[in-house]
Amino acid sequence: NTEISKNDMFEEIKSKFLNEIDKIPLPPWALIAIAVVAGLLILTCCFCIIKKCCCKKKKNKKGKKGKDGFNMKNMQGGEKHQDDDDDEGETGLTEEEKEEEEKEEEKLGKLQYSIEYDFENTKLTVGILQAADLISMDSGGTSDPYVKVSLLPDKKKKYDTKVHKKTLNPVFNETFVFKVPYEELGGKTVCMSVFDYDRFSKHDIIGEVKIPMNTIDLGQPIEEWKDLESVEKEEVPQRLLHDRVSPEECCDL
Repeated sequence: NTEISKNDMFEEIKSKFLNEIDKIPLPPWALIAIAVVAGLLILTCCFCIIKKCCCKKKKNKKGKKGKDGFNMKNMQGGEKHQDDDDDEGETGLTEEEKEEEEKEEEKLGKLQYSIEYDFENTKLTVGILQAADLISMDSGGTSDPYVKVSLLPDKKKKYDTKVHKKTLNPVFNETFVFKVPYEELGGKTVCMSVFDYDRFSKHDIIGEVKIPMNTIDLGQPIEEWKDLESVEKEEVPQRLLHDRVSPEECCDL
């Protein structure tokens, strides 16, 4: 009786299902196609879920092996390497660029000068007007600056300004004249070197400004400021006392 009742129930459900399908306004082949597509979607979803689970297990195993394989030295080296990479990533600069930046940050001061050429008399007049924000070279936080002017490559003829004691912002207002034919002027370079005067030892160079004559327009007078550029530490012998020291200082000596 139970088997008969089960069969009857199955037949009733089957008949109801077929009746419902018959009510759908679609041909049989369309219903079969929909069923096939639904089955394929279910299979692909199951495949993706299984694949993700397998990949997670493999990654966990590799991570554990990697952690067990690291010793203290490798970890320390890895941390340092990572820190170095982070620093380079943050700054984005190489070692050479960092050195250049440090040199630029070390400001030596600036110099105001003037250049004028007399075409009729073939004379080049260089004016040393003033300097500002010089670095201190003495223990007291000041300097005794003066400027040496030369016309390179001729190093024999040089002019020196007066020494200004204990100041970082000296005002010179001195001019110097070089006799140079115009044809030779293009190969010359005006060099203005700022030194710190020391009475009892050799003088230290603070910085310099070089102006190649072939880079400027001599048709009109030039007056401008330039930052001092650093040079290799150069020491010059003491000048004669009458060139450097006032009569009062001579008496002190």
